[in-house]
Amino acid sequence: MIVGFDAKRVLRNGTGLGSYGRTLVNSLPAAEGGMELLLYAPDEGRDDLRRQVQLRPGVRIVCPEGLRFRLQRDWWRSHGIVKQLKSDGVSLYHGLSGELPFGLRAAGIPGIVTIHDLIFLRHPEYYNWIDVQIYKRKFLHTLREADRIIAISECTKRDILHYGSFPADRIDVVYQSCSQRFRQPVSEAALREVASRYRLPQRYVLNVGTIEERKNVLLAVRALQQLPQDVHLVVVGRRTRYADRVQKYIESHGLAGRVSFLHGVPDAHLYAIYRGAECFVYPSRYEGFGIPVIEAIQSGLPVVACTGSCLEEAGGDSCLYVAPDDVGGMAAAIGHSLQGSEGREQRVAAGLAYIARFENSDIAAQVVEEYHKVLRGRQ
Repeated sequence: MIVGFDAKRVLRNGTGLGSYGRTLVNSLPAAEGGMELLLYAPDEGRDDLRRQVQLRPGVRIVCPEGLRFRLQRDWWRSHGIVKQLKSDGVSLYHGLSGELPFGLRAAGIPGIVTIHDLIFLRHPEYYNWIDVQIYKRKFLHTLREADRIIAISECTKRDILHYGSFPADRIDVVYQSCSQRFRQPVSEAALREVASRYRLPQRYVLNVGTIEERKNVLLAVRALQQLPQDVHLVVVGRRTRYADRVQKYIESHGLAGRVSFLHGVPDAHLYAIYRGAECFVYPSRYEGFGIPVIEAIQSGLPVVACTGSCLEEAGGDSCLYVAPDDVGGMAAAIGHSLQGSEGREQRVAAGLAYIARFENSDIAAQVVEEYHKVLRGRQ
């Protein structure tokens, strides 16, 4: 079986869609021997991310030659690639980031796509109008090209069925796998070095993710006012204009000394920042899955998250959940998750047991079975 992949995000995105693709591609060879994996990308991407792809016999990156301009590369990814897939004898094509190229079905090439979320349809207020129209067009086109769909959560599957027309029996939920690197122990020396480098407070609650309106970090900031004065909030993520609103609230409510924002933190340091926290908060209003929740549990942290999307699927019953506008509930849940709180260690242990279902080998085996379903459906 020769499997082609849309690898643009694999080579371009450090987190999110890129992390999903790299983790999956690296784990597939162990799930089934004899597969050839061809990673198609419009350019060579970032050197550091390319090095994270475990190239070996039967696994290679394929880039077109002579495409100097972005419009050329975009056209190749959405149209021109089909001719090359046909020439390379690809058995099926996997769109890793919610898209399939035009003409795939007409060329007789089976297609499967992973859809991570439909937030642009569920919450269009977080996007500009033209982007929503573009994403919607791509989504509806992908439904026409796909033989099967992998949804990364039951929440995402429900959204696909709500917003699109596609047979439910050809949509399977295969959870996003998570790297085991956050389980690795961090030395005391590394903890001290990272704490010093980033001036981390003695006691802190951690949030990781883009600082944008949908992620709702302001809820955690407001909850901080109801927590002990020596408890701080550390936020790791890229800033957007929403961060300015959060900063104004912090300054106007005397919280400037209790909230820290960090950006551009390398993974090696992020592991230690997780390990040094007392608990993890993820107050997002809507997610397709919520990998940071799993990373926090792997790091031995209790988690407080919000209801309304898929986060209960990611974290299981061991996490505490509150409504995304419930400041008092968020403060109480964080209080129940700080060091020394009753039941904290039991919830951490239960969380570690729950996330075993997201082990890479299990997820890869499920994806391989999806490939076989696609091929059987074409026979």
